Amino acid sequence: MVGEKTQKNKAMIAAILSLAWPTMLEQLMQTAVQYIDTAMVGSLGTHATAAVGATTTVNWLFGSSISAIGVGFLAFIAKAIGAGEREKASRAASQAALAVLVIGTFVTALTLSLSGVIPVWMQVDEDIRSLASEYFFILYLPMLPRTATILFGTVLRAAGDTKTPMKVGIVVNLVNVVLNFLLIYPARQIVLFGLTLPMWGAGLGVRGAAIASAAAFLAGGIHITLVILRHPLVSPKGHSLRPDREILLPCMKTAVPNMLPRFGTSFGYVAFAAMINALGEVSTAAHTIANTVESAFYIPGFGMQTAAATLAGNAYGAKDRARMRELARMFLPIEVVLMFLSGGLLFFTAPCLVDIFSDAPEVIGLGTRVLRMVAVSEPFYGVSIIIEGMMLGVGNTRTPFMYNILGMWGIRIVGTFICTKFLGLGLAAAWGCMIAHNLLLFVLYLINHLRRKWNPLEREV
Repeated sequence: MVGEKTQKNKAMIAAILSLAWPTMLEQLMQTAVQYIDTAMVGSLGTHATAAVGATTTVNWLFGSSISAIGVGFLAFIAKAIGAGEREKASRAASQAALAVLVIGTFVTALTLSLSGVIPVWMQVDEDIRSLASEYFFILYLPMLPRTATILFGTVLRAAGDTKTPMKVGIVVNLVNVVLNFLLIYPARQIVLFGLTLPMWGAGLGVRGAAIASAAAFLAGGIHITLVILRHPLVSPKGHSLRPDREILLPCMKTAVPNMLPRFGTSFGYVAFAAMINALGEVSTAAHTIANTVESAFYIPGFGMQTAAATLAGNAYGAKDRARMRELARMFLPIEVVLMFLSGGLLFFTAPCLVDIFSDAPEVIGLGTRVLRMVAVSEPFYGVSIIIEGMMLGVGNTRTPFMYNILGMWGIRIVGTFICTKFLGLGLAAAWGCMIAHNLLLFVLYLINHLRRKWNPLEREV
């Protein structure tokens, strides 16, 4: 009996890691390119870093809202596959293709029309508003392929295929890095293996970085579309692109409540960033760099969240109550250990990492300080990530909505507003409010988990 349980545990750990590691690698590649992008732009000075980073949270706003739509398809497809309904899963993939066309076109028109006023709304310094606006406009030209990358990637992960989105991410990153190298800098001499060689360069600076990213998004969207058309399990080929109520209604029933908290929290990030932009160019640059550095250390957490959502959805579709209970027992200790290690690494390497992106002492000092603050909270945030992932996998989006809105607007935004506008405090106080938000999520999700409210099969007993 003990040996059988040990074998089941080993099999579950293997399943968790097989789903998590490609997502982690994909995110690692994306983060590596983000590091390279920020370092390349950072070499142009604090002015350029602030112009690029000033509208980053607006990118999160649109990206997370589209990802939320994908959660609806993830829950539906994972459940259908778990129940052995392959035809229904492929029909859902065709509806995801319809969503790509509709959402991608709408967001493209919206973002391009607002590109001139978004830096103003974000309280960006007047000296860099024009450059920030141009960067944002170029970045959103390929919104249709960007939407395809997000939604089709989610469809593939729901089918248990996390390797393909990883491979597409690698292509996107390689294209981005190569074009950054060619478009940002002017023509110059480089030394390679002791030889001095002429290197062509467009010398476009921040504009070159935007063009490189846009071209990379285009390549990624085309690549993942071709892949999903040939996929044996979730190819939309052979199915109509007309709206299918049987598929869309349950998908949207999950997606829309999930989109509301993501939109609410992402809009909170926008408000948060606007208050930080108002603190000046140094704070904007330090905040941008700290966000870039921090993103690498959340990779283990969000990689495991993808696995948790997929496996919880599969178990729910199969009505396997025992496996649902075992998932939580297996995921949480692994996640806490991973986030403890990543948080410790972030704390000790923060000065060296910030130094990669800026040579301004005031930016380095401020960025290091806020990173060391947030490093301490990472294990607590990891617990929230896993429990939220399992909730999303079984279609429970209402509770994450309530928790995230409460934390974002009740703690982070109100706290930051009071600290920066009334108390005259700076970036460190704003990040302190962010950490308080994360700790609140930890408490709320942990209580929910201990009461087993996340698991719908427990309520069906």
